[in-house]
Amino acid sequence: MNVIKDKLLSKSAYSHDIDVSLDQIDIADWLFNLPEAEYLRCCIPDHIGCGATFTDDGRKMSINVEKIGTGLVIQHYVAEEATPSYCRMNSISDVFTPTGERTQVNVIWELIAESIDGNRTRYTNQVTCHPTDAFMTFIEQHGQSFEDAAEARQAAGGDHNHRETPKFAESIARHAQAKSASKTAA
Repeated sequence: MNVIKDKLLSKSAYSHDIDVSLDQIDIADWLFNLPEAEYLRCCIPDHIGCGATFTDDGRKMSINVEKIGTGLVIQHYVAEEATPSYCRMNSISDVFTPTGERTQVNVIWELIAESIDGNRTRYTNQVTCHPTDAFMTFIEQHGQSFEDAAEARQAAGGDHNHRETPKFAESIARHAQAKSASKTAA
């Protein structure tokens, strides 16, 4: 699958502050141990399912199924970097249209935690989407310009990211607080 890196289909980044210190946060642990019910709560009704697995060569992978705009998207996020304060996930994502047609896009998902003072952390959810050669063929076959496709994807992706970011941040905070409480109890 050829990703067209010099074309940007969409990009959005939203932040949300949480009342947990950075040293308590572990985004990678949260992401790869995220219960499906918690994932669903993070963007109702868009989030449909999630799971964690590995690539054939042993890299961590997060599978997310969600609706973005009118498309059903199956994301196969492979960890390029996975640390307590930063994860960079890369997916060749399958997109199914309302008519059942299928294409693919490249999605880079960055989950970022930064200290904003001793007891507070800013979580940023950044999503960047590039077309693939399959996507370019798909829009050409459907008489759609890249500019129109990018405008639609930017609107849908930005709306989705705006709604899920605060809920992801609060979920990461709860995960950190639960881990901290279990260490204290031990």
